[in-house]
Amino acid sequence: MASVFRALSGLLLLFSVALPAQADIARLRLATTTSTDNSGLLAWLHPLFEETTGIKIDVIAVGTGKALKLGENGDVDVVLVHAPRAEKQFVESGHGVLRHAVMHNDFVMIGPVDDPARIRTAKSVFQAMKRIAVSKKQFISRGDDSGTHKKEKIFWETIAMKPHGGWYISAGQGMGAVIIMANEKRAYTLADRGTYLAFKDKIDLDILFQGDPPLQNPYHAIAVNPEKHPHVSFSLAKQYIEFLTSRAGQLRIAEFRVNNESLFYPDVLTEKSIY
Repeated sequence: MASVFRALSGLLLLFSVALPAQADIARLRLATTTSTDNSGLLAWLHPLFEETTGIKIDVIAVGTGKALKLGENGDVDVVLVHAPRAEKQFVESGHGVLRHAVMHNDFVMIGPVDDPARIRTAKSVFQAMKRIAVSKKQFISRGDDSGTHKKEKIFWETIAMKPHGGWYISAGQGMGAVIIMANEKRAYTLADRGTYLAFKDKIDLDILFQGDPPLQNPYHAIAVNPEKHPHVSFSLAKQYIEFLTSRAGQLRIAEFRVNNESLFYPDVLTEKSIY
């Protein structure tokens, strides 16, 4: 009985030592897009930051609109998003500080190989979108106020069209789920290249239109303003942004590949200057 008591006492002592140590671990709350998560970038990028700083990152992967709303409410410390117009409004409204360019990729129009709307021969992304609408070939929209959805809405506005009807499906889902849905329905969608490449081997959709300047897709990191939300971990957010824009962070982004293809390109340092 005495030996059992000693064993229990030892366990209680162990937990009393371990629990404060766990509580002392600094945790950074990051709201970011589904594209950075679905592509596998965060799983590649974050271990280096966590190992070198001892800071653990709690990731909330949602659309850019929701990520910015989390920042506006002070529910996260930092955001990593890709909708420049909404980001600038976020900062100008006093919700964010230290907005920094981090990386970029681009959007692509993907769809069934036989391309029934003939967007492969379009002269611009605007013409491609118009051909889909006029032909009423099925199009899957993110419909979630994400950066991708915001970009899509800009395209429709530019060609003065309001898509509606059975051919236009607003999914309210993340990029990966929308790509899978488009594949099942043999439909078109607008996707960021990184997530498309991550899903490429699981689907039968091709890139049918790409390379037009309006399809550029820049990502920025923004710290939540501590003056509006004193409880946020501004020092941790600052360290994270410094890491993303450092040589080590930029090199890590440049090295990330799926099927030997680069998914994101560093913006602070070019790949040439990194290597």
